[in-house]
Amino acid sequence: VQLQACGGGLVQAGGSLRLSCAASGYTFRMYNAGWFRQAPGKEREFVARIGRTGGGTYYADSVKDRFTISRDNAKKMMSLQMNSLNPNDTAVYYCAATTVVGIRTAANDFTSWGPGTQITVSS
Repeated sequence: VQLQACGGGLVQAGGSLRLSCAASGYTFRMYNAGWFRQAPGKEREFVARIGRTGGGTYYADSVKDRFTISRDNAKKMMSLQMNSLNPNDTAVYYCAATTVVGIRTAANDFTSWGPGTQITVSS
């Protein structure tokens, strides 16, 4: 599956953004999917994941209760609604997919990646 994220940009602290990830190929529904981010000088880190049918959502502690992951398999889309953004959320965000079962949070467990989209949160 090929992935393409969009929706990044510049936002003030406390604001909201919604990222979308479009998948190509008819097998998207067979993949667990997730979002990762990478800030300058830091390793890529897990943000959120969602199971193949939309259940099994799981979030990093740093974004829990602020971010919401969702997907629409009919549209082959995945989204990340981000609220109460703060400067620590500034990073390049990536959508990813994997056929590995279970709740996976390691980047190495994800086999398909889209190009990143930049989010900058100003204070």
